[in-house]
Amino acid sequence: MITTPARPAGTGVPGYAQSFPRTPAAAGRARSLVSTALSAWGHEELGYASSQIVSELVNNAVTHTRSSAIQVVISRERFRVRIGVIDRSLAAPTIRCPDENAESGRGLVLVAALSASWGYERKQWGKVVWAELTGEEK
Repeated sequence: MITTPARPAGTGVPGYAQSFPRTPAAAGRARSLVSTALSAWGHEELGYASSQIVSELVNNAVTHTRSSAIQVVISRERFRVRIGVIDRSLAAPTIRCPDENAESGRGLVLVAALSASWGYERKQWGKVVWAELTGEEK
């Protein structure tokens, strides 16, 4: 299993990015990456929400795409943190309204509830699904 190491952004907005094989284990590794970034930036208060958000976004990419790998990107601008998951699927993410007995389908509802905003950017080769959190101004 090949995993590229986390790398900080060289210029511009502070950030981290790491690629993972599209497997269920990617969610745990993505949580670790986000935790490291938040700690480096002094935004530990976003730990719980960011952990849930990145888990849901990664699990959606693992479940609903055919990409062999996904990439997790985390960036910070002032006191806003953006978490993104990149995959090669062109399919837009959609919020579902599952019934109370459904075992899945609530991921993006949770992302919307925990984030200040969320959305996606379509690219020629796929998409980036992202969520932003607002931390304490440092």
